[in-house]
Amino acid sequence: MQALSVSASLVRAPALRSSAVQRTSVRRTATLVRASADRQDAPQAQQELAATALLAAAGLLAPMVLDTEAAQAVPELLKGRTFSLIHPAIMGFLFGGSLWAGYLGFQWRRARELVGVIKEKKAALPPADAEGNRPKTALDGEIAALEAERKELIGKKLNEQHSNWGSLLLGLGVTISVAGGFNTFLRTGKLFPGPHLYAGAAITVLWAVAAALVPYMQKGNDTARTAHIALNCVNILLFAWQVPTGLEIVAKVFEFTSWP
Repeated sequence: MQALSVSASLVRAPALRSSAVQRTSVRRTATLVRASADRQDAPQAQQELAATALLAAAGLLAPMVLDTEAAQAVPELLKGRTFSLIHPAIMGFLFGGSLWAGYLGFQWRRARELVGVIKEKKAALPPADAEGNRPKTALDGEIAALEAERKELIGKKLNEQHSNWGSLLLGLGVTISVAGGFNTFLRTGKLFPGPHLYAGAAITVLWAVAAALVPYMQKGNDTARTAHIALNCVNILLFAWQVPTGLEIVAKVFEFTSWP
């Protein structure tokens, strides 16, 4: 019986080894097939991604490469006086908004600076006597007035107002700035390089750069705050400087377009 058992074991052993080898071979084959499929899918996925990116870029650049005939194919409503006046009307509002945002920013800066001013004046007060009494001086009145001013400024939530107006200027300003160029192209089939176009592009860039400094300002970086103020002051000056050229363009809109 033992001899038969040993013989059976010897017969089964090669069969088991053969089965294990077959399973291993099948797994390796499946792995190779999947790897081959992945290698074939990777270029296809890259091609699809590249095609999507090219389509998006083409959509953004289309107005710059279309010819005059393509521009004339746009519905007349988009080339009419109503749509053409959206840019100057909203830009006029944003010019006033820029001045107001600047005022709010300087008021908030005043509220922050008052902390140091009050601290310095308190340090200049005469020392108290041995009993802790200190005579009233004119400096006490100044300190009280400054503290009341700071309390009033903080109560207006100037930082929130300034931030909200800044967000409005960035979002609406960039959108309408680009829309103005698109409208000009739709009406005429081309853009007109000149002071108004260059100043408008510079203003749009300054909005973006000034907004990019905000995270550093929130961390107390005085250099970023100074740069933010300087950029916005230049922005407002450019804004005011291009108003006359903008009015000239508005006059041409009334001359060469019709309602609506």
